[in-house]
Amino acid sequence: MIKRFFKFIFKVLLGLFLFSILIVVIYKFVPVPFTPLMAIRYFENPEEPLEHDWVPIEDISRHLQLAVIASEDQNFANHSGFDFKAIEKAMEDNRSGRKIRGASTISQQTAKNVFLWPGRTWFRKGMEAYFTFLIEIIWSKERILEVYLNSIEMGKGIYGAQAASQHWFKKDAITLSPYEAAAIAAVLPNPRQYRANPASGFIQGRKNWIVRQMQNYGKFMLD
Repeated sequence: MIKRFFKFIFKVLLGLFLFSILIVVIYKFVPVPFTPLMAIRYFENPEEPLEHDWVPIEDISRHLQLAVIASEDQNFANHSGFDFKAIEKAMEDNRSGRKIRGASTISQQTAKNVFLWPGRTWFRKGMEAYFTFLIEIIWSKERILEVYLNSIEMGKGIYGAQAASQHWFKKDAITLSPYEAAAIAAVLPNPRQYRANPASGFIQGRKNWIVRQMQNYGKFMLD
């Protein structure tokens, strides 16, 4: 009886492991139609329209691509999913009592948004690390950024670059200017509270900082 139980558990775990690899492989080529967060937001706020329009990365302004990297993960092109220097600095700041932002990379945020649910449990963080590892192995950096820019929450009920561009600036994502791209990137820390346009004084300050980071970033290339 115990032997059969453990055999059953093994089969379940093996099935989940194989399914996780399969879904990551599928999403290497297929647009992500929805995310767990979209479903959660829908049930939390059924009256809230959901705006999401997948576009290929070629139809997303290079300004927006650079803006999210410059503001969220400047080492994105070089790390393997985890920025250990940023994690170490975050831990030091936390110990000293300084207010900090998380050290999550774009890869980690993509893994969390596409495959998981919001949360801070050790199990959820472990699953995030696992899926981050998988997408870094199976996807290219360009694909990770493409999925990120098409899936991340960019306002109340607004997901992805195209929906955000239309909502905030009434234009397609490919036509965003550097300052418009920076405005969208500026709201990412709290997209349900911040507005990209019209920008508050706080978002205006973040927008100007992001543009400076974009100018100082150097040559923007992904594998």
